[in-house]
Amino acid sequence: MSKLFPRIGRRRALQGAAAGAVALGLLLWWLLPLGEKPPSGTIVFSTGTSKGVYQEYGERLRSELAKDMPGLKVKLLHSAGSQENVQRVATGKADFTIAAADAVQTYEVAHGRGAGQLRGVARLYDDYVHLIVRSDSGIRSVRDLRHKRVATGLPDSGVKLIADRVLRAAGIDPLKDITPAADGIDIGPDQLEQGRIDAFFWSGGLPTRGLVSLARKGAFRFVPIEADLVAKLHAQGEETRYYRATNMPESAYPGVQQGEEVPTIAVSNLLMTRADMDPRLTEWVTRTVIKSRDGIGAHVHSAQLVDLRTAIYTDPIPLQEGARRYYRSVKP
Repeated sequence: MSKLFPRIGRRRALQGAAAGAVALGLLLWWLLPLGEKPPSGTIVFSTGTSKGVYQEYGERLRSELAKDMPGLKVKLLHSAGSQENVQRVATGKADFTIAAADAVQTYEVAHGRGAGQLRGVARLYDDYVHLIVRSDSGIRSVRDLRHKRVATGLPDSGVKLIADRVLRAAGIDPLKDITPAADGIDIGPDQLEQGRIDAFFWSGGLPTRGLVSLARKGAFRFVPIEADLVAKLHAQGEETRYYRATNMPESAYPGVQQGEEVPTIAVSNLLMTRADMDPRLTEWVTRTVIKSRDGIGAHVHSAQLVDLRTAIYTDPIPLQEGARRYYRSVKP
């Protein structure tokens, strides 16, 4: 026998094999419960507008769920965004969705139908507020939007919720002091490029696919949302406490930002469902969300920020029982 490969004793070999089997078993148990038949049936997942992060994330997550639960059919349902998503899940029109925390709290404060049934699955990633103008625009601050044509998002979107609040914080009435347009990320960039609007708001993960091609052309720039507006936002009510001042990192749209960060606002996104959703199914969905982070993140950059340590913080809604079971099972 070669000295480089000495004979391994039978007992040591068996011990090594047993240890390897245990390690593999633990890994597989974390990924998929051993011996447990995957849930099946049909669920509806409410996403967002085309070219937006919610839609892209939903498409990628559906593919990952199909790997873990081949018998589960996931129907994706386009939506205007966070506000519509919350309402759909609360009223049973959808089973799972993604929504920004401020939209969830707004629905609860308004005592929307089924609000008490809303439950969290995971905190995912943060949305960043984008205020976008043409590169040759004279608009330099939110206050400069007065008397301008501004797209503030679709009526039931999270963008609309934030845009109106930001405008009010700057002393601008979104109904009287601007010419509002209900354009989303699907058509907003084209409208801006063609000069039909002067600015548009967007709130989404970084980078948003619908802006990448326009960014390559260098056809727009960002207007900063300064930190002093955040304090004024927080004074508008408890729904606004989820906004925080931050900077859009220079790596988000490098061709536009030219190495500079942009002061703005961020708000966390939640994957959510209802209290009456099957806990076993929710546990499986939660597991897939966590373990597919890198796979989805290779295509949807925002998904790389999903973190097991922070996923449990789904304020303002409590964790769904199935999600709680999963987090307890992986707790060190």
